[in-house]
Amino acid sequence: MIIISPYHEILYMPDGDTVLKIIELAGRTCYKSEDKMTPTSGADFIRRIVRSGHHSVIEHMNVTVKFTCDRGVSHELVRHRLAAYSQESTRYANYANDRFGNEITVIRPFFWAEDSQAYQDWRSAMAYAEKMYLKLVREGASPQEARSVLPNSLKTEVVMTANLREWKHVINLRCSRAAHPQIREIMLPLLAEMHQRLPVVFEQEHEKYLKPA
Repeated sequence: MIIISPYHEILYMPDGDTVLKIIELAGRTCYKSEDKMTPTSGADFIRRIVRSGHHSVIEHMNVTVKFTCDRGVSHELVRHRLAAYSQESTRYANYANDRFGNEITVIRPFFWAEDSQAYQDWRSAMAYAEKMYLKLVREGASPQEARSVLPNSLKTEVVMTANLREWKHVINLRCSRAAHPQIREIMLPLLAEMHQRLPVVFEQEHEKYLKPA
């Protein structure tokens, strides 16, 4: 059994200059003010657009992110409808095969210290689930049948593509202190990276969720 921490990877995000240029052009089309575009006018224009709530303009740019997380967190991710998803399938991934090392991979729950009884109980439960899964497969069960004993902590990979407006919506929901702590664990680092790459679009979320009080 392999135990890992969750993480994200941005697979596709246009460079900042391209994003600013396209969004500014789209926004200025509404007002027929394209003649006011300059090599440096994009950031201020988009900052005003975003702060005014005219978020339809930022729908013109998509970002694709790959999340490695547990199955519970993945269920929260795929609830967001204005996005495309591709997810590792436990119907077809046979973890009893050599290419998976004949073992399952699970996501470490960060809220339990590794020397705590809770963590040791969790680890024992994961090991038992793995043992039963491998036993079922050896006895002739298909992966889609044997997956019935797999735990919520099972590692999964989800590729998610959404436009910038939807990413702002997702981040605002999933970085909130009311959100599940494990989805905040992957969303707060994603927000930090998106803000680093495109500060004018995500500065409100950065100020709200990442800046010290």
